[in-house]
This record gives sequence, structure tokens and C-alpha cells, in this order.
Amino acid sequence: MAEATEMLDEREARPAAPDPRYRWLQLSLWTLRAGPALILAILVLVVSLTTPVFFTSRNIGNVFSQTAVIALLGLGQLLVIVSRGIDLSVGSTVALSGVVGAIVYLHVHSTILVVLAILGTGLAVGLANGLVFVLGRVPHPFIVTLASLSIVRGLALWAANGTLISGMPNGVDVLGGGSIGWLPYSFFVVAGLAVLAVIGTTYLVWGRWLYAVGGNPDAARRAGIPVGRVLVSVYVLSGLAAGIGGLITAGLIDAGSPTAGDLAELDSIAAVIIGGAAFAGGRGNVGNALVGAFTIGVIRNALNLHNVNAFYQLMAIGVVVLLAVEGDVIRGYVEKRVRLARAMRQDA
Repeated sequence: MAEATEMLDEREARPAAPDPRYRWLQLSLWTLRAGPALILAILVLVVSLTTPVFFTSRNIGNVFSQTAVIALLGLGQLLVIVSRGIDLSVGSTVALSGVVGAIVYLHVHSTILVVLAILGTGLAVGLANGLVFVLGRVPHPFIVTLASLSIVRGLALWAANGTLISGMPNGVDVLGGGSIGWLPYSFFVVAGLAVLAVIGTTYLVWGRWLYAVGGNPDAARRAGIPVGRVLVSVYVLSGLAAGIGGLITAGLIDAGSPTAGDLAELDSIAAVIIGGAAFAGGRGNVGNALVGAFTIGVIRNALNLHNVNAFYQLMAIGVVVLLAVEGDVIRGYVEKRVRLARAMRQDA
């Protein structure tokens, strides 16, 4: 009996043999989680090998400038998608905010008032989306933001009488189109908003509430989290991000355009999905959303450098989005296998 007990103790003390299948699952999961960054790195490597112009400072500055609005909209869209929502109105908000800013500048030559008008327009659209969705008990924000996409675009076209309204304060022009050497000022705007987004989603209680609401709204409600206020806040912040995108766009073209931001809502959604966020909610981070935005920017820049037709650019981005969605499905499957394998190892 004593010998049997000793043998059992030795067996328990002996470390479990490494399971190659478990290690393979862990490696696969790590690769899938790092997928967005790996895709961007491979893309940059391939483009740099096929065209020497890509890594010139001027071209890198162009990539940053062309990607700035997508990145700004993507940061706002990230918060909405994490909460299990979607915001289809951000492209129209870019247009309306720029038009409102241009109209204000026609009457008052004040940089501060123009900036406040542009940002205030974005906030107003976001607040309207959030309140209608929450207070109106609409089944899904897709319906609300699809309606506001048309309403806001129509307002922009009506206010501008369907034409470009030229003129923006010098400060707005510098912010949207100026640069320090080859590095555009819009890069610093994106970086600043990204830092604020990281702080909000990582270090504030609001960030924990956001992921809880996106993960399981009913459980969050039972836990005492103000789900309605959280949902309204993410649409307000998405509208603000679109307003900042409108500010950058207006400065870049020195005008308010009622057609600005056309299809930008699709770019912002694509950036977030390429970055690994899930439409089911509760998952996504700022870094990967930026990676997704720059992936779109690099694809477009590479195709432009190779003189590829713009139609193929749309197709290429669509293919990347489909690959990202399929990668998310595979990632979910691998995560389940890893959890099961880990539980079996603990029980052994």
C-alpha cells in the first residue's frame, strides 16, 4: 500500500509531458491574434520590394495624410462595433460638418468658431443617433444610422446648394494640409485621438463598461451598468471622430464639400474588421483598428504607385475584408479548442 502511494505521489509530482497539439494550437492562436499586424508588415515588405518609391519620405507622408481620415473614423467606429453596433452615418457627417464650417466662415472669419461649428456638428449627429437608438428602442442601430446617412447627406447637399463652398481659416488649412517636413499635422491629430481612445478603453471604468455591454448587454444591465448611457456615449464619440475627420478634410481641400466622405463609412468599418474586431461585440482594440486603417491606406497607395485602376482598389479592399472576417471565424474556433485543451490538461 505504501509503495502504491509513493508511486502515485511521484506521478503527481512528475511534470506533464508537453503536448505538441496544445503547443500548435497556442501558436496558431497567437498567429491569428497578431494577424492584422503581420498582414500589414507583409504588405509593406512586398510593396517596398516592388517599387522603390514606397519608402521615400514624401510617399510615407502621403500615406499618413491619405489614411488620417480613415483612421479617425475607424477609432470612432471601433467603439460602436465593440458595443455590438454600427455607425453608417460617419461619411455623411464628414460632409455636413465641413459644409457647416464653410458657411460659418463665410459670415464670421474666426478659426475658433469654425472649428467649434465643425466639431459641434459631428457631436450633434452622434447624439441624435444615440438618443434615437436608445430612447426609441430601435431593434438595431443599423436602421437608425442608415436613416441618418441619407438625412445628413441630404442636409449637406441642401445647405451647400449641391456645390463646393470654398474657403477655410488658415489654421484649419494648416491642420488638414500642412506638415512638418514630410510628416503631416493630421498624423499628430490621429495619434492624439488614439492615445485618448486607449486611455478611455483601458484605464477608465467607462472602458470596462463598454466591453461588458458589448460582450453581454443583459448581464451588464443586471450588474448595474448604465447600458443606455454607454450606448449613447459611443455614438456621440463616433460623431465627434467624424467631425474631426470633417475638420481634416475641409482643411485639406480648403472648402466644405457636400460630397466629401462618400463611402468613408465603409472604409471605417473595413478598418475595424481588418483590425480583428468582432461584429458580435466585446472585442477590439485601438492599435489593431489603426493597423486596419493603415492596411487600407497602404493597399491604395501601392495600387496607385503601380497605376492600377481605382476599380481594382475597391475589389482588393473587399477581398482583404473577407479574409479578415474568415480569420475571425477561425480564431473563434481555435480559441474554443485552446480552452478545451487547457481544461483537459488541468483535469489530467
